[in-house]
Amino acid sequence: MNINPVLKLNPKDDVVIARQLVPQDTWLAEEQIKVLSDIPAGHKIAIRGIAAGEAVKRYGQIIGFATQPIQAGEHIHTHNLGMGDFERDYAWGVDSHPVTITDTPDTFNGIRRADGRAATRNYIGILSSVNCSATVVRAIEDHFRLHGLADYPNVDGVVSLPQSFGCAIGAKSESMEVMRRTMAGYATHANFAGVIIIGLGCESSQIKDMMNAHGLADGPMMHSFTIQDIGGTRKAIQKGIELVNTMLPLANQVVREPIPASEIILALECGGSDSYSGISANPALGYAVDKLVQQGGTAILSETSEIYGAEHLLTRRAASREVGEKLIARIHWWEEYCRRTGSEMNNNPSAGNKVGGLTTILEKSLGGIAKAGTTNLTAVYEYAEPVTEKGFVFMDTPGYDPIAVTGQIAGGANVLCFTTGRGSAFGSKPTPSMKLATNNALWQRQQEDMDINCGTIVEGEETIAEVGERIYYMILEMASGKKTKSEEFGYGSQEFVPWTIGSIM
Repeated sequence: MNINPVLKLNPKDDVVIARQLVPQDTWLAEEQIKVLSDIPAGHKIAIRGIAAGEAVKRYGQIIGFATQPIQAGEHIHTHNLGMGDFERDYAWGVDSHPVTITDTPDTFNGIRRADGRAATRNYIGILSSVNCSATVVRAIEDHFRLHGLADYPNVDGVVSLPQSFGCAIGAKSESMEVMRRTMAGYATHANFAGVIIIGLGCESSQIKDMMNAHGLADGPMMHSFTIQDIGGTRKAIQKGIELVNTMLPLANQVVREPIPASEIILALECGGSDSYSGISANPALGYAVDKLVQQGGTAILSETSEIYGAEHLLTRRAASREVGEKLIARIHWWEEYCRRTGSEMNNNPSAGNKVGGLTTILEKSLGGIAKAGTTNLTAVYEYAEPVTEKGFVFMDTPGYDPIAVTGQIAGGANVLCFTTGRGSAFGSKPTPSMKLATNNALWQRQQEDMDINCGTIVEGEETIAEVGERIYYMILEMASGKKTKSEEFGYGSQEFVPWTIGSIM
């Protein structure tokens, strides 16, 4: 089949996107231009002459401004496209519309906890309150990995969550509030049948303060202690092993049962993005999100620094002006944070993003929000806040994948979809993580890490809707216990990274 070597995504666009390497002197018949140099796969080609300082559009939206005159047929990237400010029309809620919840609910085979919440996995978690206890929690997990859980077939595993901080932050600081909220979110996560929290004893992040702040207490399936109180490392490891052994028979009593898809809380994430992300995997995931929302479920978009420049498209979908203004308040926080720290929002895209054809954060953001589908923005949450609203919601997080996902899971996400174009290898326990490849080359190269190939969209072999249907039904399978590629490799323990805001003293 002869296929156009380029894609035009919107009639208003000033560029087309190379499906594959487009050699110099290629004649693009539909655009009536000759390509002036070799164009790498995923990169942009100007389809008209553009003056220096003029806005350049992709997706029908501004992705940057020409830093020099650009000819038709020329490669557009970091050498001739840069950032610039422009007026956003927030148009609060003008694109919001009623969502009809289906009267034929889908189900997944999940776990019903005693408090009524739905779980997709059944782990016992070993959390460290500070880096000083990270070795101890990992040693407890290693013990059960070595000896296995053959007598407890309904338990998915014993997972440690070591962390790098937990001390040298002020007891009344914003960082400490976020740390406690994150720890509490994990300690009470539905995918944990039981949890042990282990500290050193003298750290800033005291376990008892976190538990008191969030109304938690020790019991048969929640335990806490410190290395100093228990008498040292060896005794702490042994104590943890003994406690897990008392919890395993109780955790093993679960039985999976049909649960409505409305109880899925889906985290949306992208990492190692490329120019195809906004063409294939992200919009296909957005299609699946719309289906989930129509089932009464929840989807969480995050990474505030990676919606920058596209936030006005989300405020148009806000269920109320208050919701839209809360989102813009978080954008303003990030702008002030950059001024305070001497950085800039366009520090993102990363080097790998740029190799994959993404030039500015504006371009990356426009592709990134495609993960969120088309339904109303119903709520905006602080980092690691419990997510209680149904529908499409937003959580304020950094763009760094482990920190963003840690916040979403702390908020209650029980499944995760993660799109990647460069080949990010990632998983985050206790929530199963499905990986979506944006292009065929990645799928062929790194198939052992990928769960779904969305590159068929780029090649014209499948539509966004067809791939979106596959994603949606794999979400139900994943929620029902089907292991993802990242779970098979054991990803998810080292990826617990709470957001540490501000000073480390």
